[in-house]
Amino acid sequence: MAIVKHLEDTQLRALTSFKVGDTVKVHQKIREGSKERVQIFEGLVIARKGGMGVNATFMVRKIASGVGVERIYPLHSPNIVKLEVVKAPVVRQAKLYYVRARQDNTPRSRKEKKVVKAKK
Repeated sequence: MAIVKHLEDTQLRALTSFKVGDTVKVHQKIREGSKERVQIFEGLVIARKGGMGVNATFMVRKIASGVGVERIYPLHSPNIVKLEVVKAPVVRQAKLYYVRARQDNTPRSRKEKKVVKAKK
């Protein structure tokens, strides 16, 4: 048990704090043959699972060429170089799976107000 605890402690990384609803840029290492490059994936965090432990993951969604693309990243992966928070709105749910059905891929937040046009 002590060996497992030691491995968990050495694998944990300190990333910037973010939560569900934030728009983030994930800088990920991509290896193609013998070359290595950094690819940026920018999107909305729609879910986090696993707490802060070794098995923790987060799901990022973006719209690419009119098609929704989702990626699941391990939180403590050595392939994640950097994680930047672009926008941090206030959302009221822990999982934003309803965003899949929305056209513009934006969550409903507390700051968002419904505009009602008066009929003439």
